[in-house]
Amino acid sequence: MNYDLTEGSIVKNLLKFAFPLMIGNLLQQFYNVADTLIVGRFIGENALAAVGSSYTFMVFLTSILLGLCMGSGAFLSIQFGRKAMDTMKQGIFISFVFIGIVALGLNALVYVGLDGILWFMRIPADITGMMKEYLRYIFLGIMAVFLYNYFANLLRAMGNSLVPLLFLGVSAVLNIGLDLFFVVKLTMGVGGAAIATVISQYFSGVGLFLFYRIKCSKLHTESCHRHWDKAIFREITGLSVMTCFQQSIMNFGILMVQGLVNSFGTVVMAAFAAAVKIDSFAYSPVQDFGNAFSTYIAQNYGAGKKERIRRGMKTAVLMTFVFCSAISLCVCLFAEPLLRLFIEKESVDVLAVGVRYLQIEGAFYFGIGLLFLLYGFYRAVEKPGISVVLTVISLGTRVLLAYTLAAVPQIGVIGIWAAVPVGWALADLTGVLYMRKVMYSL
Repeated sequence: MNYDLTEGSIVKNLLKFAFPLMIGNLLQQFYNVADTLIVGRFIGENALAAVGSSYTFMVFLTSILLGLCMGSGAFLSIQFGRKAMDTMKQGIFISFVFIGIVALGLNALVYVGLDGILWFMRIPADITGMMKEYLRYIFLGIMAVFLYNYFANLLRAMGNSLVPLLFLGVSAVLNIGLDLFFVVKLTMGVGGAAIATVISQYFSGVGLFLFYRIKCSKLHTESCHRHWDKAIFREITGLSVMTCFQQSIMNFGILMVQGLVNSFGTVVMAAFAAAVKIDSFAYSPVQDFGNAFSTYIAQNYGAGKKERIRRGMKTAVLMTFVFCSAISLCVCLFAEPLLRLFIEKESVDVLAVGVRYLQIEGAFYFGIGLLFLLYGFYRAVEKPGISVVLTVISLGTRVLLAYTLAAVPQIGVIGIWAAVPVGWALADLTGVLYMRKVMYSL
């Protein structure tokens, strides 16, 4: 079902469009959450640390493709709002070819640079072998990640967020089943967990591509659309590359923090691996609400409906505040039982570190929720460079403060956790202040 977000109730349209995205992101978390939970329970603490650290790197890597797909999706949403179907179809052809080439290049580079990646992440010697095995298999899924995210963003640009959810839902269930089969039944270790994830990723990626080919004939490109238009390419890359840059900076900063965490040893690594899964699971719905909000803004921006943009911003901030407050309360209250899903009863030290992390960061989820709205807004009004600035402020503060505080013996790892909400707050303040200027100029 496609939604025209330029008409009707703002709250109703946002919820109808955002809900499948939010559920879909929660399901997507199962790809690695299932790996983490199963390897932590059935293989052990070292496997948990290896898979958790691999996840941080894979998020960084796939963020490049996700950023490009999100940027092209913003371009397509704007053209949809303008009813410029021929321009939109040319954009589909150009963006697919461009992002596909980038995905192939990334796939080659990560295999060539695998040893350098492990060195950069400061992986302890006792888990290097496990992590290398996991990454060798998981890298096979990069093209599947491209296919899924490209066609998911294409359909979402038209207001269809339900179909990507359905494919992702089946894929997530498949991943859990294959995890149990390869890891528990066949005892294939972390390699089996990675293979299960890759098979599931190809199911969703190829499946969504086939859906587009069979069911979306109105979006198919014809020979007249399959040529390189420099103006359209510049517009797509202006949105896509900056969005990719923003996503990459954000996850590169997290990767640097992961390296700092790794320097504290396997106990802290295992705690961080488990806690980050809960953390990501908790605020992932507001990340996708921000993406849905971006589509809403882009369609209305393309249609020239400025007042609807202003009202939508106020509505979205209020909805985000209510949701984040509820999630923060739940995570802070139930940090320990949530962590016990991933951590064995005997790992008391790991549990204590993880609880402290969740109680510090979990109390401030509105900070990241507002930041996702700001990212979506600036991307939709063709100012993705501002999102890069906000990311540099957020992650730059987090990394600098984390490395500074962690070096103080009396603070240690607590400084890494405390640096996160401080970075969010500074970026939010900057984004809100600049938004007043942008809103005035719309």
